[in-house]
Amino acid sequence: MNSLESLPLKNQKVLVRLDLNVPIQDGNITDDNRILAVKPTLDSLIQKGAKIIILSHLGRVKTEEDKAKNSLKPVALRLSEVMNQPVTFIPETRGEVLEKAIDALNPGELLMVENTRYEDADGKKESGNDLELAKYWASLADVFVNDAFGTLHRAHASNVGIASLMTHKAPGLLIQKELDVFNEALKNPKRPFVAILGGAKVSDKIGVIKNLLSIADKVIVAGGMSYTFLKAQGYEIGTSLVEDDKLDLATSLMEEAEGKLEFAVDYKLTKAFDNNADIRIADYDDFKPDEMGLDIGPKSLEKFKAILKEANQVIWNGPVGVFEMSNFAKGTEGICEALASLDHATTIIGGGDSAAAAIQMGFKDSFTHISTGGGASLEFLEGKTLPGLKALE
Repeated sequence: MNSLESLPLKNQKVLVRLDLNVPIQDGNITDDNRILAVKPTLDSLIQKGAKIIILSHLGRVKTEEDKAKNSLKPVALRLSEVMNQPVTFIPETRGEVLEKAIDALNPGELLMVENTRYEDADGKKESGNDLELAKYWASLADVFVNDAFGTLHRAHASNVGIASLMTHKAPGLLIQKELDVFNEALKNPKRPFVAILGGAKVSDKIGVIKNLLSIADKVIVAGGMSYTFLKAQGYEIGTSLVEDDKLDLATSLMEEAEGKLEFAVDYKLTKAFDNNADIRIADYDDFKPDEMGLDIGPKSLEKFKAILKEANQVIWNGPVGVFEMSNFAKGTEGICEALASLDHATTIIGGGDSAAAAIQMGFKDSFTHISTGGGASLEFLEGKTLPGLKALE
């Protein structure tokens, strides 16, 4: 791949694909981490005299109602504050108004196009990698820079489509940083290397577990998917989340692991999926048929802390409990605290819910790296080829 430094940028129209898919409530952005993360790339383009045209998606758009609540306008306003300069916002994804605004750009100026997924409202043109749409967007610029790490695992018109049509193209500084961190961690790990995998489903992380078992020294499995492993061993799990069609797979993974897999030894149990429901802490072999596990227990947290204390590198993807509810967030918060205290270790959070939990709990600056891409980092950990990255070659 080309590097950002090698591209012809001065006085050139540069189409920049960013991942500005941030949470918005009542018109207010509740987490601007992804906006802050792209500032270095935009600063570099401004310094080099590029005319900058920004593409991003926001949420899912299938109807006119979805359009109304997923406009990028609030994002453009926040980006202008972060960049300390105006960001011209065009509430369209194509057309004469957009083209004239682009032609009027001066070097160092920023323009943001409306949500690329507006093109999905009358058919999956963006998410379906529509060639006509990709050709149109590519025609707006001379150079393409992709800095949307969070969408590298998707083959959309705004990343793969445009990149396949452009000669001058390269990843931005954020993607380069993400790749450097994950490549170093997986190809030259600091040992002992411990991986923590949480989240709801074994099926989402089969490939990740298999790949990390061949690289890591220990793999801690927690969160909703741990109950499938418990049931596979013949234990009662009550009404806990389970994938019955993955029980044989869980058994084979435990056999392949040769002792590398580590599980919780106690859980917070309740009879209702409710933050205010009565809680009972019980060992892994003491579930009642009408109980569900929603978090790890204190003995499990101490077990995991002891494993992590010895680690020189940790990669964490997926919370270990239902952290959105305060009474079931203690396990995830405890993992955050344990990792934050590892001054000697490289600590990497693989985006998604674990990143959201770490930031929400006040640990944003306590880790070596917090990835901006949940699905992309997951597929990278699995060893898959990311289509958005391949298109930049």
